[in-house]
Amino acid sequence: MAIMEISVIPLGTCSTSFHGFVSEMQKALAATGLPYALTDMGTIVEGDLDALMSVARAVHEVPFLMGEKRVYTAIKIDDRRDKKVHLGQKIQSVEGI
Repeated sequence: MAIMEISVIPLGTCSTSFHGFVSEMQKALAATGLPYALTDMGTIVEGDLDALMSVARAVHEVPFLMGEKRVYTAIKIDDRRDKKVHLGQKIQSVEGI
């Protein structure tokens, strides 16, 4: 199981607010059925690598479907294969010390 952090930023919009884009991306995420958590700086998604890559593609496309011409997407993936990991486990580990 892997965890991906993704930030999708439409470029060239006339507004400094992205809440409309984030709302539509959240709908695309919810449709996948994968566990995810919105943060102030991006979204964290849990799943196998193939599913995460599919999710990345889906949310990257959202601003284009909304009429934007340029999108910048940053992705970080933590793919641990020696044991299963889930959202929030790293935080629980640190807080449990």
